[in-house]
Amino acid sequence: MSLLVVGSVGLDTVYTPFDKMEDALGGSATYISLASSYFTGPIHFVGVVGEDFPNVYIKLLENHNIDLEGLQVIKGGKTFRWAAKYHYDLNVRDTLLTELNVFQSFNPVIPKKFQKAQFVCLGNIDPTLQLRVLAQLENPRFVVCDTMNYWIEGKKKELLELIKKVNVLIINDSEARLLAQEPNLIKSAKMIRELGPEILIIKKGEHGALLFVEDQIFSAPAYPLEMIFDPTGAGDSFAGGFTGYLHRTQDLGPDNMKCAVIYGSAMASFCVEKFSIKGLEDLEYLRVQDRFREFRKLSRFDEKE
Repeated sequence: MSLLVVGSVGLDTVYTPFDKMEDALGGSATYISLASSYFTGPIHFVGVVGEDFPNVYIKLLENHNIDLEGLQVIKGGKTFRWAAKYHYDLNVRDTLLTELNVFQSFNPVIPKKFQKAQFVCLGNIDPTLQLRVLAQLENPRFVVCDTMNYWIEGKKKELLELIKKVNVLIINDSEARLLAQEPNLIKSAKMIRELGPEILIIKKGEHGALLFVEDQIFSAPAYPLEMIFDPTGAGDSFAGGFTGYLHRTQDLGPDNMKCAVIYGSAMASFCVEKFSIKGLEDLEYLRVQDRFREFRKLSRFDEKE
């Protein structure tokens, strides 16, 4: 059973107080696929790029057992480009450039051999496109969806239609409050789950993540890093680790879901340690497992009488 990933692919230019990187590989589908590739494969990848997309990035993705049959390369077109500058507080950034280019007219076409995918991870793109993807699939068992405040504010009707069709919705704390129109996160989570998704994950950045599944709430810590170089792609890496682990184990029970959240957090922590996808480029699964165990130690304690 395959894992299908659909989202954006781009070339990012990122400035931080520590360094800068130009025309780096980016996009939600990229980060999700690379993070999930350490758990399962092949990853079935759907996105769009222009003729200017570097061949070295094609090779990199293929070397991670990512099947690019669904990658549209538009002749004469330019790849989506994005540039941003992060402040010393890396939660704050200024967007310097957004050039949609070929992504502006992206129409995701799912190749026939991808249409039977049982696990699907929809990266943060227009909910109209996410709905279009689901309409092309036969009968997916497990659908994970990411979104953002831009779509909550601008395409709420389509988003509400979408989240009725997904199993897991992943959003951050400010997006949860915006979607539910409720400041309290626990109340927000209850309201959002009543809209459709039986499982909700609320990311809280450096403060970890909350998982709401069945009647349980699970709070996962964030990994304490001495240096964060580039937070770009952290949320997508989380989604990739989370979905990839569940695809590997084929266990969708609440206890295994908690493990998946920790693996997602582990992949996000690797991502932010280096620029662009460099933190995900040359990992080994044993190193991922080591970090998973380190995460468990962060929240484990023994009660004394």
